[in-house]
Amino acid sequence: MDTLQTGTGTCRDYALLMIEALRRLGIAARFVSGYLFTGNDHGYRGGGSTHAWVQVYLPSAGWIEFDPTNGIIGTRDLIRVAVARDPRQAIPLHGVYLGPAEAFMGMEVSIKVSSRDSTGEASAQGEHREKV
Repeated sequence: MDTLQTGTGTCRDYALLMIEALRRLGIAARFVSGYLFTGNDHGYRGGGSTHAWVQVYLPSAGWIEFDPTNGIIGTRDLIRVAVARDPRQAIPLHGVYLGPAEAFMGMEVSIKVSSRDSTGEASAQGEHREKV
């Protein structure tokens, strides 16, 4: 309700709102978590970190991706990592450290995405780093 009342939210908020509205209408929808490729800088919101969007089942077309944050429909710029019925089931990065707390110094995750043209040459690149 906060998303509706304030007119603001995160990509996860927008995706969850869209999923709930679609399900209320009897349309199958599921949550998607992954990354948004911004190498061509389309002015997308949510690039450079994990991103969330929706897959909607259309009987004549199958599962189609919709990004309510950016108004994107079915693009290769949406890089799927996890698909689930519920957002709590779609955690893109998860791990466990076993050992003494003082021995854990940190972790860095890096994802590099590049787009290739028809000749196989890299035409655009994007990189994402997260420190945990």
